[in-house]
Amino acid sequence: MEDKIVVLSGAGISRESGLDTFRDRGGIWDQYSPQKVASIAGFRADPELVQEFYNMRRVELLSGKIEPNPAHFALSRLQGFLPNSCYIVTQNIDDLHSRAGSKEVIHIHGETLGSLCSFCGMRMRCETSISAADVCEKCLKVGGIRPDVVFFGEIPYHLPRVYELLKDCTLFVAIGTAGAVYPAAGFVDNAVRARKIEINLAATEISDLFDENRYGKASVEVPRLVEELLAEA
Repeated sequence: MEDKIVVLSGAGISRESGLDTFRDRGGIWDQYSPQKVASIAGFRADPELVQEFYNMRRVELLSGKIEPNPAHFALSRLQGFLPNSCYIVTQNIDDLHSRAGSKEVIHIHGETLGSLCSFCGMRMRCETSISAADVCEKCLKVGGIRPDVVFFGEIPYHLPRVYELLKDCTLFVAIGTAGAVYPAAGFVDNAVRARKIEINLAATEISDLFDENRYGKASVEVPRLVEELLAEA
């Protein structure tokens, strides 16, 4: 197989693992104001509220009730077969791709199980609650520890690398993403050389930009696609 593959995963791939989506009706943004719990202004105005919001996400992810589903495992299998030619870029802040065995996952929106010091930039894995009173182990300042997630208005992580991968890829697959959030919604346009496949429950705002649309559960359609790709090898 000579394809260089870039997979973009969104909330839809993790929904089947039991994680609430943010933007769907009845999702997290219907329960919380994103400007209050997921923005720099919100963090400065009420850091404890923001910390508690992400502490709850962390507890949920580590509860033992959330596990990778067949879509995550299929992508791990594909990446294992093509260790230097298959790249997983995710909008999700969970760790389900890694738990399924994927060795390298590019998290453009950060990670639930991560903390970041606003003062010195130190990053750490974090499986416990964060408080506005926490002290940074590196700079020893108080009040700067925050979730290592991209707040509204901040620039997503790793974009130069992602754009470089998209420029050279020959297959671009978008899974479970509504195509409503930029810059990720524009990645399909950057994959100029690629065959483009969308996997989603239903058509999205950017479905017309893909060469092929597969509608159904990610846990069914992703393993099916992976089997096809491996058969072509």
